Amino acid sequence: MRRTIGFLAMALMLTSLSGCSYLFYPRAGDYATQAKGANGVETMINLASMMEVTASKAKGGKGVDTAFDDLHNQFHALSDSFCGVTDAQSKTPAYALAVTHKKELGAIFKRLWKFKDDQPQRDQHLDLLAAELKELRETVQTIK
Repeated sequence: MRRTIGFLAMALMLTSLSGCSYLFYPRAGDYATQAKGANGVETMINLASMMEVTASKAKGGKGVDTAFDDLHNQFHALSDSFCGVTDAQSKTPAYALAVTHKKELGAIFKRLWKFKDDQPQRDQHLDLLAAELKELRETVQTIK
């Protein structure tokens, strides 16, 4: 019994900590497939562009509407797409800057989630998210 509980706890921990899975955000996998490029960098660029369009569609809304839900799933797909770069690409200064942009996007999205029901804060955070996505996309394009 003790061994079974230990095994289940380990399996749960590995599943929840795996950065490149879509267990909790299954639609994120659909967006990752739609944005699939020739390599991991192109996928990241495509997802950032997709998110910019969705962020503009989410403006003026309230709560977890369709556009906001799409943006949320795309955010997780973008976060997971960082696993698709090569080792050589991950050692570049541009990739290090892209990781910083990823962390900033996480902080912005966390605040956006907090203000998803409040206007004009939602739209302000969507504008900030779009600006950060543009910076990320421009940074990732230099990795190619």
